[in-house]
Amino acid sequence: MRRRLLLSTLAVAVVAILMLGIPLAYAAHKLVHEEAARSLEREASAIADGVAYSLVAQRPLTGEVVAREYPGRHISIVLPDGRTLTAGPPRAGSALTATASQGGVRVRVSRPEAEVGADALRLMLLIGSLALLGVAVTVGLAMVQARKLTLPLVDLAETADRLGSGNARPRRRRYGIPEVDRVAEVLDRSAVRIADLLANSREFASDASHQLRTPLTALSMRLEEMIDAAEYPDVVREEGAAAVAQTERLVAVVEQLLSRARHDRTGAAVASPIDEIIAQQVEEWRPIFRRAGRDVRVIGERDLVGMTNPEGLSQIIATLLDNSLMHGAGTVTIRTRPYASSVLVEVGDEGEGIPPELEPRIFERSISGGRGTGLGLYLARSLATVDGNQLKLIQARPAVFGVHLRQVAEVRLAEERVVMGPA
Repeated sequence: MRRRLLLSTLAVAVVAILMLGIPLAYAAHKLVHEEAARSLEREASAIADGVAYSLVAQRPLTGEVVAREYPGRHISIVLPDGRTLTAGPPRAGSALTATASQGGVRVRVSRPEAEVGADALRLMLLIGSLALLGVAVTVGLAMVQARKLTLPLVDLAETADRLGSGNARPRRRRYGIPEVDRVAEVLDRSAVRIADLLANSREFASDASHQLRTPLTALSMRLEEMIDAAEYPDVVREEGAAAVAQTERLVAVVEQLLSRARHDRTGAAVASPIDEIIAQQVEEWRPIFRRAGRDVRVIGERDLVGMTNPEGLSQIIATLLDNSLMHGAGTVTIRTRPYASSVLVEVGDEGEGIPPELEPRIFERSISGGRGTGLGLYLARSLATVDGNQLKLIQARPAVFGVHLRQVAEVRLAEERVVMGPA
């Protein structure tokens, strides 16, 4: 921006100087020549008067006397008796000439045009020097003004970037420029509001997580007591164990959401067998899909291992299966395969897919294609991001979502590079 200000100011100054300087230079050049011509005419008249007076007074008249009074001029005097007197250096080249007559005396005065041109050139140089001085002063003032304008804008950009990164502390800086100070004041007010919103959000997340953990812990204990006191131990133990597992996963999800609300990394991503997590989810969801006349199948490469939090990945797959149950149709296919430097888990169905208008915003909060709340995919992507993974929409129609899990080898290589440092 500073460069643009300098160039634009310089361009304006140069255009203004040219628009004023060119007519001024032309007028000055013409004025010099006109003044030189008038000066020669006055000199010729003065010489003619002087010679006529000398003749009347019968004073001696020589060319040397006239040359001393008018140095640098070539003067030719024709007396009434026809005699001719010359004074000054001989005329060479083009010259500016003026004539005058008085009492039978005719005088012609000549001046070399080169001298007149030299006078005009000196005046042009003076005008040019003043123009360059004007440009230099303009550039200096433009640099000062550009610095005065750009530094506050750079500072405001840094403030806005800090707000975007979550640092909502107001800076309270003012710059002496009313328009920029108004922007700074608005940013400070926004920083205060954002800080309040972040504080309220984190407090709510903490309170909600705390309130959820307590009843979940109590529920887990009651389930364990129910298993121990069951009259039909085999059936109740199986169902109770499944319920306890679900409760433990829900507790882990609450912990993850709490960590995310605090802007912390859980650090719980470990090398996890993907098949076991998928099998557990299929076992839980397949009866629900069958009651709806649908099925869940698993294909792809087996025995893959990815870096993830098992509870978090379970919740992501559960969200995708629930999303397919609510909005999709046909058989749901879970496919696992290596992909570039990651392990890819795809979940897709045979339904109509995602409407084109929702496709770019499918992971945004509160965006839903129908009966849902619009939070499932948003939270699923958040859970994936916490572990350094990615949840993407691979295909819109029919809908296919993919979870990219980091490979164990890639993570270990990155950790070794961090420990060893640059070579």
